[in-house]
Parts: sequence; C-alpha cells; structure tokens
Amino acid sequence: MKQLNAVITGITASLPDYVLTNEELSRLVDTSNEWIMTRVGIKERRILKGEEQGISVLGTEAVEELLKKTGTRPEEVDAVVFATSTPDHIFPSAASIVAENCGIKHAFCFDMEVACSGFIYGLEICNGLIKTGKYKKIILIAGDKMSSITDYNDRTTCPLFGDAAGAVMIEPTEEELGIIDAKLHSDGIGYQPLQMKAGGSKYPASHETVEKAEHTVKQDGRVVFKHAVSKMAEVSLDIMQRNNLTVDDVQWLVPHQANMRIIDATIQRTELPREKVMINIEKYGNTSAGTIPLCLWEWEPKLKKGDNIILTAFGAGFSWGSVYLKWGYDGA
Repeated sequence: MKQLNAVITGITASLPDYVLTNEELSRLVDTSNEWIMTRVGIKERRILKGEEQGISVLGTEAVEELLKKTGTRPEEVDAVVFATSTPDHIFPSAASIVAENCGIKHAFCFDMEVACSGFIYGLEICNGLIKTGKYKKIILIAGDKMSSITDYNDRTTCPLFGDAAGAVMIEPTEEELGIIDAKLHSDGIGYQPLQMKAGGSKYPASHETVEKAEHTVKQDGRVVFKHAVSKMAEVSLDIMQRNNLTVDDVQWLVPHQANMRIIDATIQRTELPREKVMINIEKYGNTSAGTIPLCLWEWEPKLKKGDNIILTAFGAGFSWGSVYLKWGYDGA
C-alpha cells in the first residue's frame, strides 16, 4: 500500500449578513476610514448579530453546505475538528454542537485553540489522523466570532476583526496530492503581547475583570507586528526551499489576513508576484482561524488539481507556521 496523504476534497464558508463598514465604526470610536486603510488595509468586516448566536451557527452553516457539496452522508464522517478561539462555551465543544446540528452521530469531535494559526495546525492534525489509515472522512472547521471578544472602545483593535467560518472535507489519497509538508512553531514569548487575559482558570470572570474589559483581545501592536512580519515571511520561504519550490513552481500563496503590511512583507520575502497571492482582508478583516479557508473558498473556482499552494499564518502564543499542499481537484 502506498503512503496516504490527507487531501482537501471540498471547501465551504459561512459569513454573517451584517457588514460593519469603516464609516459606521468611526461613529462608534475615534477612528476613520483613512486611518484604518492606511494601517491595516481593512474596509469592512462581517459581524454575527443576534442573541445566543455563537460560532457554532456559522460552523453549522458551513458544514451543512459541505456535506451537500461533497455528497457526504452524516454517518460517513469519522471526525469533526473545530479550530476556534471563540467556542460557544468552554465546554461542550463547538465541534460537538455543530455535529449534532448536522446529524453527525458517529464521529469523535473536539475543539482546538491556536488563535489565528488554527487552520494550518488543524491541517497537520488531520493529516496525522488520515495517515493512520483508520479515518476516511474528517471535517476541519476553522473560524471565530471575533466580535464577541472585541472591545469596541479600543480604537487600536476594534477595526481589525470580523466573524466567519470555513470548513473543509479531508480524505485519504494515494496520489501525490494534499498536505505534502508542514512547518509549525510556537514561542511563549508571545504570552503577554497578545492575549485575552480573563475568562480562563487563571483569571476567572468577576466584576473586576468585566469592568476592566479583560474578556477582550489586547495586544501590543508593535511587538506583534515585528514578530508576525519576520516569522510568516521566514517560514514561507523555508518551506519553499525545503521542498525545492521556486517562484515559478508555486501557483498560490495564502497568507493569514491580519494586516496588509504583514502580507506585503511576506510577498516581498518569497518574491512571489502579487497576482499569485490570495488577499481579501479589505472585505472581511481578520477572522482569526477563518481567514485562510475563507480565501481558499473564495478562490476555489480558480484552483486546479495539482496546484502548489503555500499557506502561512501567525497568531497568539506566539504560534506560526506554513503548510505546503497540492490542491486535490479542479475548482471550476
């Protein structure tokens, strides 16, 4: 038997209907369209509105569509993995809620949290499960309801984030397709510069933590930017060199959509032409773990079987990495 690779055989995404523009945001906090576009390149973002609307709502919509799109029966699914930093609850897992909503009864389900790096970490985990030969169909969901942990009084962070979820079907193949290589890293130096302080076991919810808005994202923008620029660009180039990929060999670069300046730095380091880079940050902002699947979903009609694609992300932890995959089917 040949070695098994994990290949993406279908992709979907779910976006809220509500569009929060820079103009509307500037009426909530001291900012402007010019300030936001100049610093991060975001024009608008989607926000999940309504009571009791957790990330499982978007995850469910994405998985229901994925099952239809791939012709998969719920009972065929072996595992559901949800990469998210904003689950509906600490427990049960958002993955189990989505599975129940979609009639998936025979799979094991769990959440994983690596912030913005969640999708690429999730791919490596699913790749390992597929290579055991025990699992035939795995659904990886990645996304966040970032609006639920955003402080809309903080002009430095509130323009950055939006809500979205993507889902991919992952199956085994003996062809030279799918996840070929991955380089993933973590460095605890990022503990202080990028975190949501309260809500865990170290700082449980209290009147004080709520009053101090410690259940929202806080970051030292300069420190995060410095590390993100160097690490995303470095690891993208590393994985290309390790697999003897030239600029001509790579069809697409898919960077995490956090900041346009970080994306530009990665483009410059890899020397890939801009037309080979998936960028949609202007429309959706930073949806954390959701940005990369959101790009792949939007560009799916342009993808061809065998396309060499480099994925790269950087997030809290600090966590970062890159995945080299060969696309598994003709998107058109």
